[in-house]
Amino acid sequence: MRPWARLLAAFFRVLFRRTVQRGLRGVWVRGALPEGAFVLAGNHHSWWDSYLLPVLFWGARKPFKIVVGERRLREFAFFRHLDTVSAAKPREGLRALEQGQVLIVFPEGELRPPGALGELNKGVVWFAEKAGVPVVPVASRVTLRGHEFAEAYLVFGEPLGPDLNLLHEHLEQMLTELDQQIRTAPAEEPLPGFELRLAGRQSTHERMAAWGAALGKLTGGR
Repeated sequence: MRPWARLLAAFFRVLFRRTVQRGLRGVWVRGALPEGAFVLAGNHHSWWDSYLLPVLFWGARKPFKIVVGERRLREFAFFRHLDTVSAAKPREGLRALEQGQVLIVFPEGELRPPGALGELNKGVVWFAEKAGVPVVPVASRVTLRGHEFAEAYLVFGEPLGPDLNLLHEHLEQMLTELDQQIRTAPAEEPLPGFELRLAGRQSTHERMAAWGAALGKLTGGR
């Protein structure tokens, strides 16, 4: 990679991380990722999806490529310097897997409204079958709960074989369980069982509570 391209990539990595931290209250994760190469298949129900996974992987120093549509790459040419491969060039994705990287795919093919999982493109299992690697489902929701800023929750599932129906079944079930937990958990507390992976912005009332506690100490509790 040319020096200017490395600088551009470094700049946008910082920008992406800063965007997530300034736009969300935090990013919480449940589940562990396997070692080595695999296809990571996620639902695509939020604008944040294309930011969250790259930011997490950059932070963990885990090499990856994310499959992006050619139209999007033409609109935002700098994406080509941000660990992406074109959906129109599947051999690039296979090459990444052969090199031991993770290939991130959104098999619904386009951004959809939050809700039920859409039909999955069979290309996601084609990559896994050709490269001889597992498929790992990841369910994600970005939701506004009991605070000023939305919270992101990601659940990484168990590795699966290259079976499209099985992937759809597991990912749909993971989303159903995540949605149920979001509906029933106390709104002002993080969902139980999740680890805070990236802290973001506190709500105004959280900052005011901290100021109030400090003022209370200063005034002797009066």
